Amino acid sequence: MIFILAAWQPLVNFLKNPREYRPLNIVPNINFNQMMRSLHNDVLISIRNEEQKAGMRYIHIIEESFQMTVFLKDLLGKVRKKVLKEGFKNEPDEIFFFKKVKPNILGKLIYYNKIYRIETACPVNNGKIYLKYFNRELEDLKLKFKRQICSSDFYQYYRSGRTDRDCDYFILGNLKIHNGLNSFAFDIDPEFSTFYDYKVAQIIANELLHDYLLAKTETDIHSNFPGKLEELEWTESKNALIELIYALHVSGALSNGKGGIRKITRAFESFLNIQLGDLHHAFHRMKQRVGSRTMYLDKLKISLDNYMDKDL
Repeated sequence: MIFILAAWQPLVNFLKNPREYRPLNIVPNINFNQMMRSLHNDVLISIRNEEQKAGMRYIHIIEESFQMTVFLKDLLGKVRKKVLKEGFKNEPDEIFFFKKVKPNILGKLIYYNKIYRIETACPVNNGKIYLKYFNRELEDLKLKFKRQICSSDFYQYYRSGRTDRDCDYFILGNLKIHNGLNSFAFDIDPEFSTFYDYKVAQIIANELLHDYLLAKTETDIHSNFPGKLEELEWTESKNALIELIYALHVSGALSNGKGGIRKITRAFESFLNIQLGDLHHAFHRMKQRVGSRTMYLDKLKISLDNYMDKDL
């Protein structure tokens, strides 16, 4: 458990000494308290650190998804204790917590737990049955999403970025039974859930799971890449190569954008003799980077500009 606690030490420190995280220059009457933003950032950093430590490689996916499930369950419990003990200073704080902070923990928890359940139930390790199994899981996910989520008023509200009904959705005690609720809503913790924070977490989890299952079902390159050169070695980070692969894919530079991301990845892995692991998971971590989300592409541009400026 030591390695789990170390990954989110910033959050542990925050929970123990919240005053130390208070900004020196607090602007009055802001939309939400800066301390809540600090908690949110610490949560994201803690999760990211643990994800990097776990690696989420396909070969160890069951063990690592279980590790992440345990970590996130523990993290959610710590945050719950803090909320129950201290409460919220105002409504904007409460809305921000149930719209942003808690769903980011719970959404990842649902996602990793689902991966663990899917992988442990898989009957084989490869072949047609393996591909059929993950295709069925992907179709089931799409069907549930269409039936339960995407047609709902709340989903459209959340996806549109609206805030006018946040007080209805993300304040404790505002559940409206006459609107019709799923039965499980009556079993939620009334002191730590608005019901809709769980719905946001579901949306987050489904998006992550969709990418994961899509990667599992995309066609791999079955033939050995003939141009593989043993002397070529990728000497940048794996994330840098993943960033480059995504850029080539979304720009349509390879097969007019029709080649699957996993197929392109296999080609690079074969050519450069490297294993990149869970591509989609690494990409989602890049989307959460602080500062530039395209660090390697920025570096490439600067390097090429500098080279062009040289007097050759």
